[in-house]
Amino acid sequence: MWTVWLWAKAIRLVVLTSYKPHVARLYNQVSVKPGQRLYLVNQQYPYTVRFTEDTPTPRSAAEKSKPSKRAHRMSSEGNGEKSSEHHRMSDDSPPPKKTLPSGSDKPESAGHWSQGLKVSMQDPKMQVYKDDRVVVIKDKYPKARYHWLVLPWDSISSLKALRSEHVELLKHMQRVGDQMLQQCPDAHKLSFRLGYHAIPSMSHVHLHVISQDFDSPCLKNKKHWNSFTTDYFVESRDVIAMLEHDGKVTVKEGTSELLKLPLRCHLCRKEQPTIPKLKEHLKTHLPS
Repeated sequence: MWTVWLWAKAIRLVVLTSYKPHVARLYNQVSVKPGQRLYLVNQQYPYTVRFTEDTPTPRSAAEKSKPSKRAHRMSSEGNGEKSSEHHRMSDDSPPPKKTLPSGSDKPESAGHWSQGLKVSMQDPKMQVYKDDRVVVIKDKYPKARYHWLVLPWDSISSLKALRSEHVELLKHMQRVGDQMLQQCPDAHKLSFRLGYHAIPSMSHVHLHVISQDFDSPCLKNKKHWNSFTTDYFVESRDVIAMLEHDGKVTVKEGTSELLKLPLRCHLCRKEQPTIPKLKEHLKTHLPS
């Protein structure tokens, strides 16, 4: 065992294993503080120890007074197995604290995928109708042959943000959705629903106007299907009625569990094992 006292400036310690040429590149590197005691315990093979000086960066008095938050540990390896002995540089600093990823507790940034509707509603290529209160865009990933979204220009994050003063706005959104159906060339042979997802994945409240054929390559999984064919999809008129009666929209507890329900045809309620089987079954309900 060797004891090394370090009184120089802050340095960096590099320990290289040298007992075999092909592992000479394996090393542990740690920063060493002035005055720290270094213990090297070795009973298997020699080490090459190199000390290099780091250029210190200026620190304020407040930073210098803060205790170190890192503990350093180096382990030796031999013949592919870890040695029971460790080469440790010890100090009195506490172990490092685990922290959440940066920004994990902050609101989603403007570039986050959940904010995509705010970008699409401003895109003239996506717009199919607009007035001074709302805009209608094509759903970027339609779940049926016809799938539009009616969005208010006012910034409203979700159904939970709606209040009684929004009743007239939602009625206007309903009327605009009905207008879209009147202009649809297949409205006479397809049925439609107008409604909202109880717990939407996209920010900014939006009304779905969707045909019930569900004939689309973008409908890919159980979550997609159940979000439009269970009580997870709340009818537009029901949302308006809740606002008029309660002054807010209440989402029932356990609503998210509806997305896990078995795949059932929304017309005949026959259960299907997979999405491909379901899509094949839906073809039997399509108008000729």
